[in-house]
Amino acid sequence: MGRPVSKVREAKLELYRKKGKIHAKAVEGRFNTLRWSMVWLTQAIFYGLCWVDWESAGSSRQAVLFDIAHEKLYWFGLVLWPQDALLLAFVLIIAATALFLVTALAGRLFCGFACPQTVYTSIFTWIEARIEGDHLARLKLDASPLTPRKLLIKTAKHGIWAVVAIWTAVTFVGYFTPIRELLPTIVALDTGPWEAFWLIFYAAFTYVQAGLAREAVCQHMCPYSRFQGVMFDPETSNVAYDRQRGEPRSNRRQAGQTGDCIDCGICVQVCPTGIDIRDGLQYQCINCGLCIDACDQVMEKIGVPIGLIRFASENELVSPGSQRPWYSRPRVGVYAALLLVLCGMGLWTLEQRSLLLVDVLRDRGALLRETSEGLIENAYTLKLMNLSEVPRDFVVRIAGIPGAQIVGQERFTAEPGSIRPVSLTVAAPSDRGLSGIQAMDFLIEAVDDPAIKVVERSSFALP
Repeated sequence: MGRPVSKVREAKLELYRKKGKIHAKAVEGRFNTLRWSMVWLTQAIFYGLCWVDWESAGSSRQAVLFDIAHEKLYWFGLVLWPQDALLLAFVLIIAATALFLVTALAGRLFCGFACPQTVYTSIFTWIEARIEGDHLARLKLDASPLTPRKLLIKTAKHGIWAVVAIWTAVTFVGYFTPIRELLPTIVALDTGPWEAFWLIFYAAFTYVQAGLAREAVCQHMCPYSRFQGVMFDPETSNVAYDRQRGEPRSNRRQAGQTGDCIDCGICVQVCPTGIDIRDGLQYQCINCGLCIDACDQVMEKIGVPIGLIRFASENELVSPGSQRPWYSRPRVGVYAALLLVLCGMGLWTLEQRSLLLVDVLRDRGALLRETSEGLIENAYTLKLMNLSEVPRDFVVRIAGIPGAQIVGQERFTAEPGSIRPVSLTVAAPSDRGLSGIQAMDFLIEAVDDPAIKVVERSSFALP
């Protein structure tokens, strides 16, 4: 008892100390406008893209669809299969590298403007403000005892939240099960177990994360906020308070005696995570820029230049004008170069992908057999996988063995997205001076498109 509390212990206590729900003050400004522009853009894409149709092979289908049941990914005119998993890996690596690049340039810019947690929290907070009022009204309502009026207001708010969360879940599942097929099954309560699970889970997840958890996700749950610091350097731009200009603070300005900060606290009131940016860089800061909008308005009212709080690097705050161009920073250069290389490799991989996959299997039952005409025959099974969306005819030829030829049919049809097993017999004369196991190539080519071809190596057994 009476023992001083260490800074480490105090930090742990602060983590679990109940602060209450944060009701941020609404603010207007260029960063708030940009944030809402990103909300509208991302949600227009998310909610609308699943309803876009695409004409292909004389029929219409959903333009973007992760068809897990049939192991296909439709992306407008592009159809990807499990064999194209390398492309998905490139997409994920490119996205991560782009995030690292943005972080090195401007800190947690993604968190403040495009992160789904930020976007949906903004939507749910907007709904809350329309029903309960501004931040002061919401604080007063939360502190008031439960009355029929309070119960009605809270019920209406949570009801609209639930509707938004449910529709978000429906849209999400609609990217895996065609949305026009999904909606009738939901109305009829006839969804499959997979769809039912994800509808319930994603709706509950959205409701809890955006409506109830809010800033707690950014403060205590998000892993990105924890490791982002390793991507920062003294030249990374973050939302920062200009201490040299703002200190000492005073609510009464006296020229030459106080700084520009009048200690109004509005920068704290508008912060969605409830931090004081004047305390310096903090992992809870999501670089949303709302405190910049609020501070700029105050600076204009008191007749001093804006920018007391602004996007600035550590070096720029210490020595104004010392910021190097972004392209001269080694960290940024490495991330940018890596991003370009990965994009190039991804495009090359996409360009080189074939719409035909062939697997050649030798007959394990008999190594070879000799006919009455003195020919040596080997039996094979070819598996032709047509990755296009139209049926195609393929012709099979062989090369590498003098005089060898296919016995019987050489042309086969494969339906779109199907695997066509083909039994082939190859015959070769035994008097060409060859013996033992010889290399042989199967050449498979689309009749209507010579660019679609595959050369698959196998072997031919001779006595």
